[in-house]
Amino acid sequence: MKFLKKLLKWIFIVFGLLILVLFITDTDYLIKAVRTIYLQGYTTAYLEDYKKFDNAIVENGIPQPWPNHKNYNTIKETEALNDINKANGTIAYVIIKNDSIWFENYYDGFNEDSQTNSFSMAKSYVSGLMGKAIEQGYIKSLDQPVSDFLPIFNEGLATKMTVGDLSSMASGTSWDEKYYSPFSIVTRAYFDDDLEKVMLGLKVVDEPGQKFKYSSGDTQLLAMVVEKATGKKMYDYLTETFWKPLNSENPTLWQVDSEDHDLVKAYCCIASNAKDFARFGKLFKDHGKWNGKQILDSAFVAKSITPRFPESPQYGYGWWMKDIGKKHFFMMRGHLGQYVIVEPNDNVIIVRLGHSKGNNNEVGSFTADIDTYIEEAYKMLNK
Repeated sequence: MKFLKKLLKWIFIVFGLLILVLFITDTDYLIKAVRTIYLQGYTTAYLEDYKKFDNAIVENGIPQPWPNHKNYNTIKETEALNDINKANGTIAYVIIKNDSIWFENYYDGFNEDSQTNSFSMAKSYVSGLMGKAIEQGYIKSLDQPVSDFLPIFNEGLATKMTVGDLSSMASGTSWDEKYYSPFSIVTRAYFDDDLEKVMLGLKVVDEPGQKFKYSSGDTQLLAMVVEKATGKKMYDYLTETFWKPLNSENPTLWQVDSEDHDLVKAYCCIASNAKDFARFGKLFKDHGKWNGKQILDSAFVAKSITPRFPESPQYGYGWWMKDIGKKHFFMMRGHLGQYVIVEPNDNVIIVRLGHSKGNNNEVGSFTADIDTYIEEAYKMLNK
């Protein structure tokens, strides 16, 4: 019994010292990471982790359900689609043809209204909100310096960094996109309760506006710019600008760093469902119009889905692009294979949400699963 008491005593001492070291070294965010992710059996963020964080509500307005296509759910998944859905843990797969639900299915206990983490699909919303802020005169143009809104970036190379550089991921900052390292800035940003402090510690180390480099930090800085420019919280601006006008069926949540600091995790973390996510794809497919009303400037929409740099044809302003054969797709993409994929010429939108994108954990590049989700959808459509 004495041995056990001594052992417990030393365990508490060691544990207490470890906690103290974390606070001294400013890595106490790891406590939250362990509690919310690692002790839940995960090695990275997961679909329903938003329940472990503080969230702000994005209200919906008058809901307008998607109509069902005349051929609604008359075709089943192909064998290849079934295989990848099982292997990668798909929880929602939806095909929208001519603005009607042509096929939908939900898996693993999830349904059409289930909220799951958007991850980086949120970046497209943030870029769209920037476009609206320009349209409304809060921001002069894509060329306005970031330092006009965040004065800490008013020296050296940072003075050349523009709002458009953030949207197109060409800021030149020191951000390093390492999802699986507990000590990376990505992990710190995800778990720290003062995200603004983390972001304002970034340095501009390369010439801004010269090349594409995938960076969640760029989107986070962009959201901070939009909030400074508009004087509105991002979740409120999303509510009034897109979520309500697009007649979303459900309210949604946007994670914030903490109740005290109340800054959205702009590069990720909008919790919604497949068919409400699809509305933003339809808005861009229809050149910024919704129900005949111009919600977003059509010129900005066109610019968003056009590559900024010829050597990086995969990215524009907040949107990804990919050619398969003669078809041209633009899309929203998220960490674990969250996709809203649009082919405007065919008037097709494909939405896939799930637990994984397969064995390939590369960041900022297309993975093979995307081709499969697209190709199998077209096989189903052409039956």
